[in-house]
Amino acid sequence: MDKSIHISKALDIMNSGKRFSIKFWARDGRIIEAKEAESLRYDFYGGWRNIKIFPSKEIRKIRDCLIFSINGMEVFL
Repeated sequence: MDKSIHISKALDIMNSGKRFSIKFWARDGRIIEAKEAESLRYDFYGGWRNIKIFPSKEIRKIRDCLIFSINGMEVFL
C-alpha cells in the first residue's frame, strides 16, 4: 500500500454511495477482503455499518475501527 488516509476520509468514501474495495478484521481475527462493496446503513453512536458485498450480495455488519484498507489505501485512526 503506497498511500494512507485518515478514517474520516475513508468514511467519506463509504458514504458517497459508490462501490469500493475494503479489507477489515472479522470478530475471530480473520482478514476479510471485499473487492466490490457498498455501504447500506451507518450507526454513528454504535460505530458500525452494514455493507453489501458483490456479487454474492452478502450483507455484513462491521465496525469502522476494524477497517484497515479501502480502495488499496491504508486507513489510520
